[in-house]
Amino acid sequence: MLFKISWKNIIDKKLNSFLCVLLMTLGIGMISLLMLLGKQLQDKFAKNISGIDLVVGAKGSPLQLILSSVYQIDNPTGNVYLDDVQTIAQNPMVKEMIPLSMGDNFQGYRILGTNKKYFEHFKTKFASGKMFKADLEVVLGGQTALNTNLKVGDTFASSHGLDSEGEKHNERKYKVVGILEFNNSVVDNLILTSLGSVWSIHENHEAGEMEDSTKKREITSAIIKFRSPMGMMTMPRNINQNSKLQAAVPAIEVNRIFELLGIGIDGLQVLAAVIMLISGISVFVSLYNSLKERKYEMALMLSMGASRTRLFLMLLLEGIILSLLGYVAGILLSRIGIYLISNQLSKKFHFDVNQFALQTGEIYLFVGALLVGILAASLPSIGIYRINISKTLAEES
Repeated sequence: MLFKISWKNIIDKKLNSFLCVLLMTLGIGMISLLMLLGKQLQDKFAKNISGIDLVVGAKGSPLQLILSSVYQIDNPTGNVYLDDVQTIAQNPMVKEMIPLSMGDNFQGYRILGTNKKYFEHFKTKFASGKMFKADLEVVLGGQTALNTNLKVGDTFASSHGLDSEGEKHNERKYKVVGILEFNNSVVDNLILTSLGSVWSIHENHEAGEMEDSTKKREITSAIIKFRSPMGMMTMPRNINQNSKLQAAVPAIEVNRIFELLGIGIDGLQVLAAVIMLISGISVFVSLYNSLKERKYEMALMLSMGASRTRLFLMLLLEGIILSLLGYVAGILLSRIGIYLISNQLSKKFHFDVNQFALQTGEIYLFVGALLVGILAASLPSIGIYRINISKTLAEES
């Protein structure tokens, strides 16, 4: 009965109830969206740099080098000679060097020239087909295969540069020989091939090239892994100061990104918390006015045997119901937001954020929403204990 009466009171005050729920929805939705977005971005950024100690490439912005070489979401800083990178790789402190060469795309998905070590680093598994062996054979990431509808055995012509509208290399075509399982890493959105494939395509495309035997090979960048922390402490500065190459530490650059993002996210979370507080105030005002308007009704119920505690709980339940409605609507709103953001990121950067599971922080958010509702409802509900039954009934009669 308490729930039915509380729900009827909420329905009777449609405009006030809608305003309370709307404010709570906006506050909860914003905080939940920021939690989801921040966590997924951090997880994806952390997973993709896991095990990568250093990235070596052309001079320029270290952040641009990391974004282009590790996350594949920016333009490269330029090309470097493979011989120069191999000289670094021969240092006893270097455990492994993975070369990367890019410059073409298919429907916006980057074609990355590399070797088997790249697959081993990201622990990839094949859904179908096999590893490339000859030039112009490619292996597709899971998302790439899904979005381009390419299958093992299909051929395609790449576009020059990283823009899908670039000039096509129609004179030679790539052949799909393998498709990877979804890996939840940058590999999902790539087309992987050998370094020789990239060199071969561009040698045919560009005029006036030297013979293969005399030409110095170029790559875009290289991933470096050290044998011990000593390499991390000494080699980056040495490379930056004493060579034509640039060395960038992924962990440092990613921390800078999240420091900048953190300022904006914290500010938005404060704004969302203020909206939640305003929602609590609106619940308080709504129930306070409701109590004033229903004072005679309350006095009548008290005279008929209802206890003050029972009526107190009835008003308290109204606040809790409004908070719960706002919480549920806010969680749904945040999921819609994540879906829309994921679509935009996928179109522009082929970077998905699509985990919709309830986060630990959202459980605390649920508790917070309940507390806001309970506190906002408690203050006006205390007025029930101050109702003078006989005086109130006499005034209204």
